[in-house]
Amino acid sequence: MKKERLRVTGMTCAACARAVERSVSKVAGVFGVHVNLATEKVEVEYDTAELAEIKEAITKAGYQVVEAEAGQSVLREQEMKEKEQKSLWTRFLLAAVFTIPLFYIAMGPMVGLPLPAWLHPDRQPLNFALSQLVLVLPVLIAGHRFYTIGFGKLFQRAPNMDSLIAIGTSAAFIYGVYAVFQITAGHPEYAHELYFESAGMIITLIMLGKYLESVSKAKTSAAIKKLMGLAPKTATVLREGKEVEIPVAEVVVGEIVLVKPGEKIPVDGEVIEGHTAVDESMLTGESIPVEKVVGSTVTGASINLNGRIKFRATKVGKDTVLAQIIKLVEEAQGSRAPIAKLADIIAGHFVPVVILIAIFSGLAWYLAGMSVVFALTIFITVLVIACPCALGLATPTAIMVGTGKGAEFGVLIKSGEALETAHRLQTIVLDKTGTITEGKPQVTDLLVTGEIDQDELLRLAASAEKGSEHPLGTAIVKEAEARELELWPVESFTALPGYGIEVALAGKSILLGNKKLLTERGINITLQAESDRLAEEGKTPMFIAVDHQLAGIIAVADVLKPSSKRAIAQLRRMGLEVVMLTGDNRRTAEAIARQVGIKRVLAEVLPQDKADAIKIIQAEGVKVAMVGDGINDAPALAQADIGIAIGSGTDIAMESADIVLIKSDLRDVVAAIQLSKSTIRNIKQNLFWAFAYNTIGIPVAAGLLYLFGGPLLNPMIAAGAMALSSVSVVTNALRLRGFRPVFDH
Repeated sequence: MKKERLRVTGMTCAACARAVERSVSKVAGVFGVHVNLATEKVEVEYDTAELAEIKEAITKAGYQVVEAEAGQSVLREQEMKEKEQKSLWTRFLLAAVFTIPLFYIAMGPMVGLPLPAWLHPDRQPLNFALSQLVLVLPVLIAGHRFYTIGFGKLFQRAPNMDSLIAIGTSAAFIYGVYAVFQITAGHPEYAHELYFESAGMIITLIMLGKYLESVSKAKTSAAIKKLMGLAPKTATVLREGKEVEIPVAEVVVGEIVLVKPGEKIPVDGEVIEGHTAVDESMLTGESIPVEKVVGSTVTGASINLNGRIKFRATKVGKDTVLAQIIKLVEEAQGSRAPIAKLADIIAGHFVPVVILIAIFSGLAWYLAGMSVVFALTIFITVLVIACPCALGLATPTAIMVGTGKGAEFGVLIKSGEALETAHRLQTIVLDKTGTITEGKPQVTDLLVTGEIDQDELLRLAASAEKGSEHPLGTAIVKEAEARELELWPVESFTALPGYGIEVALAGKSILLGNKKLLTERGINITLQAESDRLAEEGKTPMFIAVDHQLAGIIAVADVLKPSSKRAIAQLRRMGLEVVMLTGDNRRTAEAIARQVGIKRVLAEVLPQDKADAIKIIQAEGVKVAMVGDGINDAPALAQADIGIAIGSGTDIAMESADIVLIKSDLRDVVAAIQLSKSTIRNIKQNLFWAFAYNTIGIPVAAGLLYLFGGPLLNPMIAAGAMALSSVSVVTNALRLRGFRPVFDH
């Protein structure tokens, strides 16, 4: 199965999106089509179909596929949208220049505004009519696209919003021309039945609405522009022993890159010389600088604050973290949320229904004894006020802003479906190691007996473990290095699997391991109560005997992340059940669970059984999110309703996830759920107003108020309302740009 995303221009409303979907879905070998009106993207899933056939189907439907050079699609799209925006503004200004005098001449006499005698409708009706005809023509030319596209779609039997505008304004213009002929034939009363100002005003107002909509839509993709702007343009590399400045695109994997204080890091890599602090806030949302030393990884687009470093490039171009983030955000912004399905179906059938309503309403009033002008007013007003744009934009604009906002906080939501599902979660399942805990064992306690002090005990243990690769031994060595303790050379080393190690060093015999090791060697354990306490706290006690006498205990534990307890407490306050799922032994797992306030623990679960554990929870009828970071979490992430990968995790875990948290912070699970709730609330508001607007607007335009003694809606007011409906939906979506996650303290 192949997937392709194409940029398609010429779509103006949801009816256009529906037409493209219908046309492409008819191509043999196409399995799925999704059109996003806000991003102008068409996503196609296919196997046996040819891409050329798919493009031809889009062209036959009356739209254009825009080709972009590899790696330049986003930049080129941005340039094209800016060019289109300028064109819309220019055409609006041209229309406005002629519409203002047209409106003054047409409406002035009705409200007592002065007109020269040679233009007055009662004295010179033909001049009055011809001046309006001359002024409206440039306006219609400025809005020619409404007619070329609108009538084109009508003849293709796939009418869209442009068709409504084209039919309505053409009817007004043609009737106006008819009135001019009647005046020349000696019927001056027709000077009061001209419709040129309605045609001109409708075109001008809708062009203004389209311009404002394009400006607002440009803001919805601000997150992508911001991310793209982070990448530096050049990099300083070492070539043949010399420092050379080259474009970032030319950096190759394995090359040595130099970064001075204050410069942006150009690509991802591993530090090989120097130390510094790096500001990674633009990628992670975390404001505290991160220390970088030899062996640390650095990420492209982060800022080197105070030290000169050299690093080896490990990922360049489209493989960098920044490029992957941009790709994820782009794909999410182009995706569809299930909540939009009903609106898409209605919008797809909307225009033909509106045309029928307009014809029926006009005819009904005419047959009821009203004048042709009255019936024409009804016909035009219904066509103009009914616009499916707001319906088509309600969901995608909110998703664009919501996913972009998430990226700013280091929360990457990979699809509209994930964004929607997150607000309905009831159970959060957390992996223990690397998710709740740091995933790196650390020395937590040093207990000594007799005359030996803590540093001496640690030095003996670290010297003994120096040759070991066991994670607990590594933690002891790191603690000794952190305290800058000098280690002794090992004279002999024997690993005792399942027990520990036996080592000779500095003329002493050292035993380091579990309780069983000391018991078998007949060594008296005097710290039994302390050992039990440490185990109850989820720590692993390691006993040290020197020359067959117990010298002390070193406790090692995978410590909690600083934010885990607060994040879990907040998730529970939000009404979510929190479950721990781990392969670790039950005693350790329950000790950690007690510390963070988790009541339900699934321990000693084998990696291959984790997905089954998720299925069991789902069988309780709840929506489940799985949060994990390792390869063994990937099946469970895929099985859950929402898979959430911790950013420090493996690539395979991130591939399986629906949401990726760039920081390894459980508070971002809270942020993701809050963002989901805010975005879905925004979408529901947009859909409500889009439906309400048409539900109220169409009957009023059809003369419902007039039927009960109220006013008749003017087509120009209808045009203004229609133009503003789309702008209001996009503007409401833009309110999400103010979203900030709220964390309890």
